[in-house]
Amino acid sequence: MFLTEILQLTQTFTDTSIVRVHRNSELFMKIDPYGIGMTVIGYVIVFIALLLLYIVFYNLTKILTGNIRRVLRKEGKIVDDKLSLEISGEVNAAIAAALYLYYNELHDQENTVLTINRVSRAYSPWSSKIYSLRQYPR
Repeated sequence: MFLTEILQLTQTFTDTSIVRVHRNSELFMKIDPYGIGMTVIGYVIVFIALLLLYIVFYNLTKILTGNIRRVLRKEGKIVDDKLSLEISGEVNAAIAAALYLYYNELHDQENTVLTINRVSRAYSPWSSKIYSLRQYPR
């Protein structure tokens, strides 16, 4: 009895959700038959997300610089507000190149010598001619 009630409820829920989706899609087709509104909404959402990401990344350097200045003041070092604590692109490129060269030299240089030992068994299905894919014409 309990199981049949649950099955009936799930069936009516599924039916109502399918009907609701169908009704909403028909309503949306009446409002925007060519999909131009949906396209515009999609583009607006993407550009707003890109704008927010730009704002976050642009202000992230200011926040990090402020934190560095605060730490330096706590240590007792005098930090001029006009002094730029940012690292230039050339310095970043030099650091990246040095790290790349350092990590490439950490690997061992191994010899690529390949040794093949012959097996005394004469028959192997891997080398059998009957299992080959290509027929040799005579």
